[in-house]
Amino acid sequence: MSRNTAKYRFELPDKTASFGMPVASLIQTGAPSGEVKDGTTDMVIRPYTPITPKDAVGYLDLIVKTYPEGRMSQHIAGLGVGDKLSMKGPFVKFEYRANMKKEIGMIAGGTGIAPMLQVIEEILSNPEDRTTASLLFANVTQEDILLRQRIDSLAASHSNFQVTYVLDKPPVFWSGRAGYITAEMLRETMPSPSEDAWILVCGPPPMMQSVSGSKAKDLSQGELSGILQELGYTSQ
Repeated sequence: MSRNTAKYRFELPDKTASFGMPVASLIQTGAPSGEVKDGTTDMVIRPYTPITPKDAVGYLDLIVKTYPEGRMSQHIAGLGVGDKLSMKGPFVKFEYRANMKKEIGMIAGGTGIAPMLQVIEEILSNPEDRTTASLLFANVTQEDILLRQRIDSLAASHSNFQVTYVLDKPPVFWSGRAGYITAEMLRETMPSPSEDAWILVCGPPPMMQSVSGSKAKDLSQGELSGILQELGYTSQ
């Protein structure tokens, strides 16, 4: 998919089972770390958000960025056809209901697009859902934009979804935004602070720190800070 990110497809134990994972939820993957503690093999646990369509049958797709020191990403990259990966879940981050907000703004970086895509496709697949969705998707280069064809197709066919791309290193002829995410970008692409609006953020730690503040140690939403706090948004 890009220079350091790939899509992996895993067959479900029941090949006839519908994927049917709740929106805004994730799974936990597990693999032996190679270390032994107190006589027990230590496990590496990492969360991932599937990008599988809800009506998919018999399989699950993950997008995983491979890091040089990433034990789980290296493990997954080393799997061959027929190998198995331990998974547990789903774990729901929040319960999404149609029309629960008038507007939802999403700020994603890299593989942080995965949970956003879940919400976007849920909104757009329901003709009764009148929610307006706006996505600001940040990456380093144009080649790093994951799932661009899928995202652009959704934007082209739905008037209630708009996407803006921003690149750290844009090519010469680039029509999107350039540089790091700024307050001005958010003012122009995201819904204004309101009880009828939500802002969702997912991406690498430096982006999270700048835009919304870091996650808590248990990976839940941490204290709001950064650009969103400066613009008057509040935690919900």
